[in-house]
Amino acid sequence: MQLHGRAVVLRPARADDVERLTAILAEPSVAAWWPAFDVERVRTELVAERVDEEGFVIENDGAVIGYLQIAEETDAEFRHASIDLFLATDAQGRGLGPDAIRAAAIHLIEGRGHHRLTIDPAADNARAIVAYAKLGFRPVGILRSYQLMADGHWADALLMDLLAPELVR
Repeated sequence: MQLHGRAVVLRPARADDVERLTAILAEPSVAAWWPAFDVERVRTELVAERVDEEGFVIENDGAVIGYLQIAEETDAEFRHASIDLFLATDAQGRGLGPDAIRAAAIHLIEGRGHHRLTIDPAADNARAIVAYAKLGFRPVGILRSYQLMADGHWADALLMDLLAPELVR
């Protein structure tokens, strides 16, 4: 299945995407916010089929520029979905990340019936937080010592959520 934004296409990740995704994750502007990924970790955690997450490569003009993953809570009493992504350095600041998130959000809301979405950027990733807020995501609270980073420190995250009617299209 492919999802289409205004300028991006999200398609399922394939084995031939592993090298490009590994290279993007090694870029300093990406590695600052993601834990360490080598080829094997990209293959098993981002490209291989999983039951708990669905991964998409983000393309712009036919080039792989990033990755987006969704996870869904299916318990009817807590049903919601979460989104996470990274973009290559040269794709940042061009509205392509929000375009990809919007495409995924529309799919999750209209196609899968979710009423609430979450995203959890690093608490000091101001650029990501501003981009997500432009789509309608609102801060919920700080997740303390949430993610173990490549340098060994635990980073806080900002939990943000969006209710379906709040999505800025």
